[in-house]
Amino acid sequence: MPEPDVRLCASVYGEVQGVGFRWWTRCRALELGLTGYAANQADGRVRVVAQGPRAPAEKLLQLLEGAESWPSRPGRIDKVVADFSQPTEQFSGFVER
Repeated sequence: MPEPDVRLCASVYGEVQGVGFRWWTRCRALELGLTGYAANQADGRVRVVAQGPRAPAEKLLQLLEGAESWPSRPGRIDKVVADFSQPTEQFSGFVER
């Protein structure tokens, strides 16, 4: 029996707007089979909401945090604040907002 899906909500702080970070996040999320969005926030951070199986969601969080070297990740990440919860809505694909 497969594990239930989870919802990852992450606020990414640093130099993450205007550098292709949302596009990069979208590509990684789609490669991992996740749905959701990455959206610029007025305070300069990017909010990432991703849903799917726990292991791919945790992998995306690791990539956002920079735990794994990704030579082409745009911008600069200073801090990631994230939590996992139950999905509250359904998404189709992963989009940049």
